[in-house]
Amino acid sequence: MADASLNKIFNFYQEVPLSSSLEPFISKNERVHFAVKTIRDVAVFTDKRILIADKQGLTGKKIEYYSIPYKSIVTYSIETAGTFDLDSEIKLVLSGGISIELKFYKDKNMSNLLLKVYQIINDYIIQ
Repeated sequence: MADASLNKIFNFYQEVPLSSSLEPFISKNERVHFAVKTIRDVAVFTDKRILIADKQGLTGKKIEYYSIPYKSIVTYSIETAGTFDLDSEIKLVLSGGISIELKFYKDKNMSNLLLKVYQIINDYIIQ
C-alpha cells in the first residue's frame, strides 16, 4: 500500500507555454508537447513523461518536482464533468500504488484540454 502522502491532486485551468524555469528539467532527448498550470503548479507533457512542478508552502519558493514516465502508469481513467460537477479528472495509478489526480475545471476550453491530456497519455501507453 502506498504512503497516502504520495497521493496528489492537481487542479489545472489553462494551457501555458513552457516556462524558462522548467527548461533545465527537460532532457535534450525529449520533446515537449504542451504545459498546463494551476494557480501555482505546472505540468509539462513530453514524449517521455509528465513533469509536475508542485510549489509548496505559503511563499511557493519550495518546489517538489515529480517526473512520471508514461511506462510507470499502471492504470488510468477519465471522469468527465456532469451537469452539477465543477471539474473533470484524469486519475493515474503508478507502479507502487501511488495515485495522481489531474483535475480540470469545467468550461468549454477545459474539455478540450482534458481530452488533449488523455490523448497524450493514450498515445504513449498504447503503442
